[in-house]
Amino acid sequence: MLPVLGIVAAVTGAIGVGTGVNGISKVKKANDTMKEAKRRHDENIGRFERVSNNTTSVMDVLGKRELEILKGFDDFSETIDKIQNKPEFKPFNKDGVSLPEYNPDTIKEVSIGAGVLIGSLGGAATGTAGGIAAAGAAYASAMTFGTASTGAAINGLSGAAATKAALAFLGGGAIKVGGGGIALGTTLLGATTLGVGLLVGGIIFNVTGSTLSNKADEAWSQMIKSEEEINKICMYLETLRRASKEYFDTISKVHDIYVKNYVKLKSTVLIDNKVDWDTFTQEEKDNLENTILLVALLYKMCQVKLVLVSEAENDLNKVNSEEINATIEMANTVIKERKLA
Repeated sequence: MLPVLGIVAAVTGAIGVGTGVNGISKVKKANDTMKEAKRRHDENIGRFERVSNNTTSVMDVLGKRELEILKGFDDFSETIDKIQNKPEFKPFNKDGVSLPEYNPDTIKEVSIGAGVLIGSLGGAATGTAGGIAAAGAAYASAMTFGTASTGAAINGLSGAAATKAALAFLGGGAIKVGGGGIALGTTLLGATTLGVGLLVGGIIFNVTGSTLSNKADEAWSQMIKSEEEINKICMYLETLRRASKEYFDTISKVHDIYVKNYVKLKSTVLIDNKVDWDTFTQEEKDNLENTILLVALLYKMCQVKLVLVSEAENDLNKVNSEEINATIEMANTVIKERKLA
């Protein structure tokens, strides 16, 4: 501040005390505006980073849970394959809620694919698992049966190579396909905040005060514009976080019920050594049917894309709230109808 005041003092001696005081006033006001713009801008950036990190964390947890659920179906498939003379179980259809018929080949396929993705998550960047959930974990798992750009089968790869190939198969990466809302948020943020950073990053004073005032007004305007964009992005991320948390809670509840039923089924087959449907008690038959139903339900839940990709390149993606809520309601209906809780 002293160099500025020294320059201003020299000017006042030449053009008059009144003009000098007015110039000092303008400089001080502009300086205060710049400082407030920077403070508020930094606060907005910090808020964005907190919301973004929280959302990414919740999405990653959900993505990993979905992949673990799908991977766990390999054990179920081995057990049910031992049972002979099984009937064809009818798909669930009640009160407008329908589940597809159990398809053992599909379940085995996504189980293998999920195992490939889980094995490669260790070296993947933060947000990758969340991107997989956003794109639909079952869909992502099935994609591992595609072919990498090298010509090798993705599910034959391992580590970072498997991750890179599987995510590329999803259309440029899971974050781009599903979690792009987070990545795009960062991109938009960079574009809208660049001007603020340039203006308030290094404050340049002009002895006349008028140029500095114009710069200060421009910085404030840029900060307000940036704040509006940050507010939109944070609102989107908060909506995605809440939806992901609720979905995680529901799919975890369904999985817990599945595990209880599957433990009983496994005991029947492996401990009691009952491998013929005709030797099952009615309770054991009901348990097998319920377990298969829960597998179909979990598979359908893992198919849901939490994020719908925007058609416009510079627009935020959309949280798939309608399908998320419908699937949660469907899960609760199945649990209640079959008295599984």
